[in-house]
Amino acid sequence: MKLRAYQSGDLPDILNLFRDAVHTVCARDYTRSQLDVWAPAELDAAAWDASLLAHRTLVAEENGMIIGFADLAEDGYLDRLYVHRDWQGRGVATALCDALPGARLTHASLTARPFFEKRGWHVVREQQVERRGVRLTNFVMER
Repeated sequence: MKLRAYQSGDLPDILNLFRDAVHTVCARDYTRSQLDVWAPAELDAAAWDASLLAHRTLVAEENGMIIGFADLAEDGYLDRLYVHRDWQGRGVATALCDALPGARLTHASLTARPFFEKRGWHVVREQQVERRGVRLTNFVMER
């Protein structure tokens, strides 16, 4: 596995990985309607690209295939951390987090919470976020 900086040309693969990971990996913890508003078929590609470029964004690759990504804002907020469904539990998320040592705050899904807790993060509070009229549970977590 190789880690490298995000480039705008990665965006189509990143968006596909994001949608697929949410709809498969997180399906055990969220309903179909929650997954659909979290990772809809249509995403604002320009907004995603701008955000990923504004943050320190790392991409994990294996044999030229993007298998994960994570991005960290200047203030230490770990905005996104997603791993391809076929690469779950194989150290991709750990490698990405280890390469972003300044992370100190995130909003973790029900699915991601155990990963962060094993890494020494703790829950500040549970919260309900609303997207297009649908509520989703996540956790404000800090290290």
